[in-house]
Amino acid sequence: MKADPAPLPPVPWFGARKMARALSSEVQDLRAERDGMREQIDRLGILTILQLESRRADLEREIAAQGSRLEQERSDHALRLDRERSEQESRLKQERLDQASRLERERSDSEAALQTLKRRITEASKTVVATEDLVLLQEAGVYHYRHPLTDAVAYEKALAKIDDEIKTMTRKDGGAVLAAIGWTVNGSAAEGRALLRDFSKLMLRAFNAEADNLVRGLKPFKLAAATDRLQKVADTIERLGKTMQIRISSPYFRLRVRELELTADFLQKQAEEKEVERAERERLREERKVQQEIERERMRLEKERQHYENVLASLVAKGDEAGAARLQDQLSDVQRAIEDVDYRAANIRAGYVYVISNIGSFGERMVKVGMTRRLDPMDRIRELSDASVPFNFDIHALFFSQDAVGIETAMHERLAGVRVNIVNRRREFFRATPLETKAHLADLAGELLQFQDLPEALEYRQGLTRAEATAEPQEVA
Repeated sequence: MKADPAPLPPVPWFGARKMARALSSEVQDLRAERDGMREQIDRLGILTILQLESRRADLEREIAAQGSRLEQERSDHALRLDRERSEQESRLKQERLDQASRLERERSDSEAALQTLKRRITEASKTVVATEDLVLLQEAGVYHYRHPLTDAVAYEKALAKIDDEIKTMTRKDGGAVLAAIGWTVNGSAAEGRALLRDFSKLMLRAFNAEADNLVRGLKPFKLAAATDRLQKVADTIERLGKTMQIRISSPYFRLRVRELELTADFLQKQAEEKEVERAERERLREERKVQQEIERERMRLEKERQHYENVLASLVAKGDEAGAARLQDQLSDVQRAIEDVDYRAANIRAGYVYVISNIGSFGERMVKVGMTRRLDPMDRIRELSDASVPFNFDIHALFFSQDAVGIETAMHERLAGVRVNIVNRRREFFRATPLETKAHLADLAGELLQFQDLPEALEYRQGLTRAEATAEPQEVA
């Protein structure tokens, strides 16, 4: 729909027709121009659409070409990746084969080196003597005397005789060391004999120095190692003196070995005698304490009896028969106490048998079974508690017996299978619970008036409770 032209401004009436014709012509021109412009616009729109359609087709063709190119590139890339993966797998497989081959060679080399080391160790062990005290102590066991004698003095005499024989054999031509005969140096037999004599002295001195050192540092449980060491020294001297046939003679070697054996026996016997002396001193010390206690108790009772007799005489003099009768009963009790003390002094087998334990020091399965002749057996228990143990002993049984020695011996025989120290039988500890000893005591001593099954262990249990109370709680993650 065409728009109407804008209203014209008012004009004067004069010349209006001419002006109207001009304006109408102008309007016609404008309309023609407008229609032309519209046609031009329509032509331009058609051209634009055609151009856009052409451009779209070009873009689609370009996209298709790009997609084809990308697909080709993807395919080429996939082929390249497959080829690289195949090459990588082949390379890794080859590397694994090379690594396995190298490891196999190294293992073979290591086994060969190990076998070489084992051979060297075997060869070295022939010249090395194991002297570790712990190993020797573990293998010591019970000592067996090679040359049993009565006491240490007898061993000292035997060792002195051995020393004289050693001195005799180490003199010139004593037979301690042997060497070649007819050795010459620069064609001189005299120089050859001198050289052999000097080297023989040197070898013998080395052997004697080692033997003397072994004797000085010998322990009874090291005898086998010391003998082995001496044999290795003799073998080494024979190997070093092979050219001149220098060696330690067999009689002299056996003499030095016998010296080692006698020395070990002497040291063991000396230690045993010292232990016996120590035990005897302990027994005598305990016996003196018992005698002192008995003497003090007798003096106290005698003094008390004398006092009652004086008072009784005074009451009889006054005619106080009732008081005298009461005092006579008390005097009889004192007299019976004196008789008991005299019986204890005369009967050395009478005493108190005790069963004690110390779970804080030795655990729950260990008891000590013993006896004491003390008038107050608690004195002996307190002494044991003070003897370098962290806690006091607890008493499970403590009773008087006319034959305390016999009951103690019988208890030790019954518990021999669980004795802690099977070598030193004076150690009276056994791996057993108090209840296990109760039945044996009942069989040997009759009905027990009192037996404490569970140990009190007061300080030990208080320590455990305090340790639990003061322990810091662990943090929860």
